Amino acid sequence: MIKIVFMGTPAFSVPILEALIDSEYEVVAVVTQPDRPVGRKKILTASPVKAAAVQHDLPVFQPEKISGSPEMETLIALEPDLIVTAAFGQFLPQKLLSVPKYGAINVHASLLPKYRGGAPVHYALMKGEKETGVSIMYMEKKMDAGDILAQKSLDITRNDDVGTLFDRLSALGKDLLMDTLPKLLAGDITPVKQNEEEVTYSPNIKREEELVDWTKTAAEVDYQVRGLRPWPVAYTLLEGNRLKLWDVTPTEEKTTAVPGTIIRIEKEAVYIACGDQTVVKINEVQPAGKSKMTVMAFLSGVGSQLKVGEKVGSNGN
Repeated sequence: MIKIVFMGTPAFSVPILEALIDSEYEVVAVVTQPDRPVGRKKILTASPVKAAAVQHDLPVFQPEKISGSPEMETLIALEPDLIVTAAFGQFLPQKLLSVPKYGAINVHASLLPKYRGGAPVHYALMKGEKETGVSIMYMEKKMDAGDILAQKSLDITRNDDVGTLFDRLSALGKDLLMDTLPKLLAGDITPVKQNEEEVTYSPNIKREEELVDWTKTAAEVDYQVRGLRPWPVAYTLLEGNRLKLWDVTPTEEKTTAVPGTIIRIEKEAVYIACGDQTVVKINEVQPAGKSKMTVMAFLSGVGSQLKVGEKVGSNGN
């Protein structure tokens, strides 16, 4: 039986792990990130992958850094035939990559060579891509640069955000992996080198990328909001306070108002001027210290003093 070491951390990785558990292959160990403090109370919480592995009574390893760790030596001693990773969150040292007979492969949520890095789903949405997909490739020391074994694409819809796209790509990745493994193990796949001239990157989201730039068009603001939902969530500043934007809609309306200006307030929506004379409709927000709410609820409460002509944005005026 083919022995597999699986490495992954977020919910994206869980269906892929469970498909391997339910297959004819043997998952001999699971590697994931250490438990982390979560929420306002900083409760130490296991990763979704650890929770799934424990449920299936699998050995779990959680090195802070796998390179040079005792855990890595234990994994090497297991003599796995294959390493499978999916959103693990760490680089693997060459000493470990060279152990498995069939190599180490990664399930990556983009159509490589586009969007190498830790936030490919966020970037595909924020850049307004019409499609994305999953790539399965060999791992090497350079980030997401290995030869491609298989790819499959899917369309990005107007209703997609990071949450929905993660779910769809996870399911796609699971199916693509299970279809690819028999061919890989039989030697029936010819790996394809990535075109380095087409490489783009998707580094982990920085705090400054969460702040909405109102000089962008309404469509681009919508891309940003959906590309940061449900985490870490885009925001603007209103009178110096954070106002998270959970749902917006680009309109066909045009305006000559300065970007960031509130041009109209209705019972269920606020309309804000964006770049290129475009207008975006704000549907759902979250004021600082409050829960997510509709604009109707916001206007009847903490946003009741909002006025047409008021400006939102980095200066809060």
